[in-house]
Amino acid sequence: MINFVAERARLMDHLRREITSEAVLAAMARVPREMFVPPESCEFAYDDRPLPIGHGQTISQPFIIALMTQALEVGGAERVLELGTGSGYQSAILAELAREVVTVERVPRLADRAREVLSSLGYRNITFRQAGEKLGWPESGPYEAIMVTAASPQVPPALLEQLAVGGRLVIPVGPTCDQQLLKVTRYRERTETVDLGGCRFVPLIGEGAWPEGNNE
Repeated sequence: MINFVAERARLMDHLRREITSEAVLAAMARVPREMFVPPESCEFAYDDRPLPIGHGQTISQPFIIALMTQALEVGGAERVLELGTGSGYQSAILAELAREVVTVERVPRLADRAREVLSSLGYRNITFRQAGEKLGWPESGPYEAIMVTAASPQVPPALLEQLAVGGRLVIPVGPTCDQQLLKVTRYRERTETVDLGGCRFVPLIGEGAWPEGNNE
């Protein structure tokens, strides 16, 4: 039988080599990643690599999740928008750190499964929304932080409009084969962008990103 507690501790030791936020590491240490992966992948739940979750989607590499979460600088009072619920693992980590998480997903079966797992773990500060043609969920904005777990060819203006002044947006940007992970901070009359390094995500579908069925 796999000792998931020991495996999780091993992963935290690995992440601590490059992740400096103790709050992020503590949040990840509280979330059982094995609950969010398919049964056939449980033995790999704490490997530092992405894993398939069906419907052409993946649960991201733990290091990338930690890096993106650290870049958001969530301190406890924020309302966070997440584009791409996926397995719900990133949603759980954000919920550990933020006041409220609004998470948007295009694939109903993924959203239903994530809702089931997150509810079983006791999370009550996550609101689920079905993605439409427009990106994000402006009805509940603005948000102090926005995390995008899929890649866009550019930073979508619609997401900047949903970002509060002083807020942070973390998003993979570039062609579908290879991207750069960007942190964009919105100020009153300008934005500031920091490149966090290379990454590879599935395409973000919607107005201002990739069209439906994009294979580029």
